Amino acid sequence: MPNSATINPRIVETLYHDALLLADEVRHAFEQPCGFDNDEPLRIALSSEGLRTTTRMMHAIAWLLNHRAYFAGEMNQFQLRRNGRLSPDLRQSEVAQLARLQPEIVDLVESTQHFYDRLLRLDARWRLFGETQPSAIERLRERLQRRLAS
Repeated sequence: MPNSATINPRIVETLYHDALLLADEVRHAFEQPCGFDNDEPLRIALSSEGLRTTTRMMHAIAWLLNHRAYFAGEMNQFQLRRNGRLSPDLRQSEVAQLARLQPEIVDLVESTQHFYDRLLRLDARWRLFGETQPSAIERLRERLQRRLAS
């Protein structure tokens, strides 16, 4: 990657492990608790926010896995740019839904939003500085990989 100060394998690995821990917390927090069977609005809020938060974390993990594959040489920069995009639409939650949830769950949702925002900033900075053409060595490596694959 052209701007190694923005993102490097060590940063990706650390973020990947953080994402796995956060995703596990999300899974535990949104398991259907007993006692909400009578409260339909709360069940709906919990279900929809759980789906939104889980989706956010799965996209974050996919983004990180793509970057791990790039650094491992399993993906070239073109493939990473094409397949490794984050959607800014996954950042937000519905305020009305969050207001119905327990404060611990709201804090967890906000943690996933902050984590995702961090990835969006890294991605934007990488894309900003990575618009240059691949180096001669990268082009040669890609040509060699194509010839060896055929």
